[in-house]
Amino acid sequence: MRWENLTTGSGEGEGSGEHGRAADAALFGADAVHTRTFDTPEFAGITFHEIRARSILNRVPGASRMPFEWTVNPYRGCTHACVYCFARKTHSYLDLDTGLGFDSQIVVKVNAPELLRRQLGSRRWQGEHVAMGTNVDCYQRAEGRYRLMPGIIGALRDHANPFSILTKGTLILRDLDLLAEAAEVTDVGISVSVGFTDPELWRTVEPGTPSPERRLDVVRALGERGIGCGVLMAPVIPFLSDHPDRLRATVRAIAASGATSVTPLVLHLRPGAREWFMAWLGRHHPSLVGRYERLYADGAYAPKWYQRRITRQVHDLAREYGIGPSSAAMPRRVPEPEPPAEVTEPVQLSLI
Repeated sequence: MRWENLTTGSGEGEGSGEHGRAADAALFGADAVHTRTFDTPEFAGITFHEIRARSILNRVPGASRMPFEWTVNPYRGCTHACVYCFARKTHSYLDLDTGLGFDSQIVVKVNAPELLRRQLGSRRWQGEHVAMGTNVDCYQRAEGRYRLMPGIIGALRDHANPFSILTKGTLILRDLDLLAEAAEVTDVGISVSVGFTDPELWRTVEPGTPSPERRLDVVRALGERGIGCGVLMAPVIPFLSDHPDRLRATVRAIAASGATSVTPLVLHLRPGAREWFMAWLGRHHPSLVGRYERLYADGAYAPKWYQRRITRQVHDLAREYGIGPSSAAMPRRVPEPEPPAEVTEPVQLSLI
């Protein structure tokens, strides 16, 4: 294990000049940012930047299409290493690389549980819904070591504060008892992300995640505890996972898991994610590069006609297998991912 204080400007974790160290101190407090590496196989090549954040409740910008106003993000960066991850751009706000750096340079807000409990107890807090997993996965591999989520869920439970979680991680099963306790006193929405079930596509596109089958086991386990779980079928990847047979196989598996709903979301490629994904596509599926350039010529989103076609196909299959999309009464259970602007953090922060 290696431990290092980033604000001292020493070693590999050296701050990028006096301005970077001053920014760190302004945001997290002097001597509050440290770097760790762990000599264990599951964390090989991964660096953790431990910080003591000043705020943990983040307001979503009013212009966002999110169906909620507040998020909690205990981590930045994600070892799931999904090549399409929309949140890659947020790493650039910290002067960190949005490619391999996003996958291996993980910011950990080690005081998240105590900070959230204090903020939930503030007279100014009105008990609004809190969404988690909408930026990076709160149950990524790092959670197995840092164990931030039990304290976070416990704080929300104790304040009877409604919340939702979106995850690809199986670590959520560790917290089943806490989730069940919270569901007794407030609205708890859980969604698991499973965009496809093809094993070869999973290994190359989402190399750091549990397999789709294991994620669907999470849906099944939650249902057995009486906690309804929807599936965000995301992303549907054009020309790779959108064939009718593949859509059918995925929806059939989702239905078999006991999911309460399935909601498809077509791949979107924002800056940061777009460059990384297109580089991957050029290596693994070079014949598709031109088709992607045409399909996404107008921006980050696939054309409306394509999105409508996929949505219609998935919804038809869901009805066939006895499940449906999220109803209007459950908008928070399957949020559409969009990176929130964390108003408590500056646009630029030089972390390493």
